[in-house]
Amino acid sequence: MTRGEVLTWPYGQVRRSTKFGAWGSASRATGGCRCRAAVRGGWPAVTTRGVAERADTNPGLIHYHFGGLPGLHAAIAGRAGDLVINPLVIELLGAVDERAALVTARRLLPAATGDGQTTRLAVELIVGATRDPALGEVLRDQLREARGQIADRVGQLHPDWPPARLTGVATLIAALIDGLMLHHMLDRDLPVGEALAAVEDLLEERT
Repeated sequence: MTRGEVLTWPYGQVRRSTKFGAWGSASRATGGCRCRAAVRGGWPAVTTRGVAERADTNPGLIHYHFGGLPGLHAAIAGRAGDLVINPLVIELLGAVDERAALVTARRLLPAATGDGQTTRLAVELIVGATRDPALGEVLRDQLREARGQIADRVGQLHPDWPPARLTGVATLIAALIDGLMLHHMLDRDLPVGEALAAVEDLLEERT
């Protein structure tokens, strides 16, 4: 198993070995529930031993597969990014047009920020990314991938738009969602509906 596979296998199936039959337990170490629990006390509290205890496996196994604590942190950050980013992006990509995407965002944003565990996970992910360049690289790559997917979807809706415009619009959409989520975390009375309605009005004026 190569170093690259060490960092990516938590997202897929892990082949069991007769010599290391507990590898399946290690793969569960970065699962959704354990991922949330792992960062509950902040990144300094995420240790190889603590994750091994939650996964009911040997600390040496966790250390070996993730290449040490930095690799473990990177894998957990990647899984955390999936849990925070993917649900919104998947729903937005499934919208038939911009107005449907706004309806989706209006429905999902309060629910996403109303989940205390997911909110805490998002906060810890941002904190870790700003303090640790390796974690920042993981989050940066995930955000770039999300923007790329959004740009591809906008391109399907507007095939005549040049690449630069698609990239710009995708960046604005991602920043709008991120900004509204952050503000709503801090202010539950944030007028999310009104903000998205204003965007819809701008769309109407454009057409």
